Amino acid sequence: MFELTDTFYGNEIKIWLIALAVGIGTLIALRLIEQVLIVRVAHLTKKTNTILDDVVVGALRKTKLLYLFIVSTFAGSIWLSLPDEVRSVFWKVTIVATIIQTGIWISTALQIWLENYRKDETDGANRMTMNALSFLGRIALWALVLLLILDNLGVDVTALVAGLGIGGIAIALAVQNVLSDLFASLSIVLDKPFIPGDFVVVGDMAGSVEHIGIKTTRIRSISGEQLIFSNADLLGSRIRNFGRMRERRVVFSLGVTYQTPADKLEGIPGMIRESIEAQDQVRFDRSHFASYGDSALNFETVYYVGSSDYATHMDILQAVNLAIYRKFASEGIEFAYPTQTLFVEKE
Repeated sequence: MFELTDTFYGNEIKIWLIALAVGIGTLIALRLIEQVLIVRVAHLTKKTNTILDDVVVGALRKTKLLYLFIVSTFAGSIWLSLPDEVRSVFWKVTIVATIIQTGIWISTALQIWLENYRKDETDGANRMTMNALSFLGRIALWALVLLLILDNLGVDVTALVAGLGIGGIAIALAVQNVLSDLFASLSIVLDKPFIPGDFVVVGDMAGSVEHIGIKTTRIRSISGEQLIFSNADLLGSRIRNFGRMRERRVVFSLGVTYQTPADKLEGIPGMIRESIEAQDQVRFDRSHFASYGDSALNFETVYYVGSSDYATHMDILQAVNLAIYRKFASEGIEFAYPTQTLFVEKE
């Protein structure tokens, strides 16, 4: 039979039992504290509209049982007489576990905050920006966690960072095209020259933006095929974004014959104005007898359509053209077309 005063690995049995009791007690206490905090904070969330308490509850729920076990084991080991090397191992394992658990808490908090932001934010550009910033934030977070772990394990982080810097330069030179597209993607996300859903024209190609990726942007053309642009090439191009259009300016000209009487010519701008202002979502600007053409008296007209939709613009243009045609027909005004009149002098 073992006696409490017997020695086992340099410690009496009763010391081992005390250490075990302390470890188990610490584990139970930490678990109870965690559950109580979750319940209390979750109760507060029902009384407030802030996201902070939701973030705290979500982060606490991600507390790992293994982490609590490691902390409890370290608390129990304090009662034992252990070699400095063993105690150092216990300490380092506890520190590394704490760093990892802290990273999990912060990462979870960022994820919960982002999900809440997505739910409330209706602007696609802002959502896209926050997604990119959240992704970069998590990368930076876990890179910092890794450096802290290596530093606590005795690795020379300064030399490692310097080595990574030299290696990073070599890698950057090897994949400079990929990095160029990556930074172009970040520029698109942060500067927002366009967002998914915008109708854009790039050179002689046009379509709606479907997806902005790390390397490429995909656009669905009017004819149905998918256009794929490198992000760097896309930013280097002149882009016309019709998705940001608030109203569409329409300029058109028409010509009447030289045989039209002067009083009819004076009335044409008014007829055109009446035809335009009879339409919805239209703002008339001007209409003038602009020039003498080779075979017509030319009138230039400008108006604005209060919609960026192309189909709406064409419907209004058609209605305006038909209204002008009917008014000219009722007034006996003839549209001009290219003609030549030959005068022959007879001797």
